[in-house]
Amino acid sequence: MIRISELALPLDHPEEAIQSALLKRLGISANELIDFTVFKRSYDARKKNTEIKFVYIIDANIQNEAQLLARFEDDVHVKPAPDTNYYPVESAPAELTERPVVIGFGPCGLFAALTLAQAGYKPIVLERGKEVRARTKDTWALWRKHNLNTESNVQYGEGGAGLFSDGKLYSQIKDPKFYGRKVMHEFVRAGAPEEIMYVSKPHIGTFRLTGVVSRMREEIKALGGEVRFESKVSDLHIDDGRITGVSLENGETIDSRYVVLALGHSSRDTFRLLHKKGVFIEAKPFAIGFRVEHPQSVIDKSRLGKYAGHPELGAADYKVIHHAKNGRAVYSFCMCPGGTVVAATSEEGRVVTNGMSQYSRNERNANSGIVVGIHPEQDFPGGPLAGVELQEKLESHAYEMGGRDYCAPGQLVGDFVKGIPSTELGEVEPSYKPGIKLTDLAPSLPDYAIEAIREAFPAFGKKIRGFDRPDAVLTGIETRTSSPVRITRDRETLQSLNTRGLYPAGEGAGYAGGILSAGVDGIKVAEALVNALLDDLKGADA
Repeated sequence: MIRISELALPLDHPEEAIQSALLKRLGISANELIDFTVFKRSYDARKKNTEIKFVYIIDANIQNEAQLLARFEDDVHVKPAPDTNYYPVESAPAELTERPVVIGFGPCGLFAALTLAQAGYKPIVLERGKEVRARTKDTWALWRKHNLNTESNVQYGEGGAGLFSDGKLYSQIKDPKFYGRKVMHEFVRAGAPEEIMYVSKPHIGTFRLTGVVSRMREEIKALGGEVRFESKVSDLHIDDGRITGVSLENGETIDSRYVVLALGHSSRDTFRLLHKKGVFIEAKPFAIGFRVEHPQSVIDKSRLGKYAGHPELGAADYKVIHHAKNGRAVYSFCMCPGGTVVAATSEEGRVVTNGMSQYSRNERNANSGIVVGIHPEQDFPGGPLAGVELQEKLESHAYEMGGRDYCAPGQLVGDFVKGIPSTELGEVEPSYKPGIKLTDLAPSLPDYAIEAIREAFPAFGKKIRGFDRPDAVLTGIETRTSSPVRITRDRETLQSLNTRGLYPAGEGAGYAGGILSAGVDGIKVAEALVNALLDDLKGADA
């Protein structure tokens, strides 16, 4: 297999143009080409008023491959293709005496359980929330009727927080074993569009992701696994530094010496339980800020120029960062093209926002978090749970500012930069449901964050025309950008530093940030668990 990179074609090219360009690039005839696949397709819009082209990476099977590679020995864009296949872990023994437990059924728990099930280990999945369709109804009840279910919402339930997001499937993690391809492949098998395997910034969208997740759950069950919803873990059983099982809120105890802890970043009660039980946990950096909304057409025009609205490009995204004079970094987070701002609280009396898009990305507004990085030593000293306590304090205040009915405080960007309260909207209509209450957002975050964000908007406006338009809408607050804790694990075994058999994983443990990286971490942890389980069995037999 040969990999050919930097193969450029016009946006409107016919499908057969790829093969023609490939043959021309390699200087071979059609009968020398056995087959090919598109590994990646991207485009470069940095020079938006020049011609934008699709740029391909192609993997091809060629006759006389060795001779061709020798001919292109000095060409960095024609090289042997890496092996991106997934090689499963060792299958479970015929007599499986102990079943692993997976706590949490977001992307990390989903892929940990699927990996274990496919290898025959019949995992027991414990999810505090509801199955995906019931969970969707509960989430809409908050958005439309102000009714919060604290165990079934944007944060809790099948699919995790990633379900009610843009469904982004890209990450900047190092992935030398191409586990990310395994994640994509499983999504496609479960009904996701095949294009996620090759587009540069793939996404699925919430409504399509619900069906994908439910089909993956059914595969786990068909392979002998169990998926238990509304099964909240209330206690961990630890004996001499070893996990031995868990208790559920309903009083049931499940014995297992192999437990994957695939919590979401909002599992604050479980963080407190872990700390109480003596599991090693530490505070980690995260970010706080607001959601900003602009007309999607403004972003398209600024990012794509004359190509704005081109059907092959879709809604444009962006990524911005500004280093403020007070030493703070302000940056965009979880950008959702053609999406909406959503209520993402999981606790009564608190307000927190997130962004979401459907697969079509055709809503009128673009939104993203505009956030400021904060650090334990500098901003919330006081122990492992100090970041959790800061989040709770800020979200409670936002609830008060929004009118105590889960509406969110909001302000126009122009007023925010000037430091005056907003009293009426401009052309940009906020998408947040249940609704926003216009006010002055300055009291909602620490002074250093407000100062840095105010400085950042004019700077962002120089990078993206219209970003600092006065009637763009800020909605507060964004606090759950990532977990405020790290449940630290050993680098080699991936087990908790001081609790053998406990495998902290994914976003809640501080080892992922998004659907793809969480899924990858779930696979890695499942493999580590299998290796430990098999080693223990061999030791017992010796």
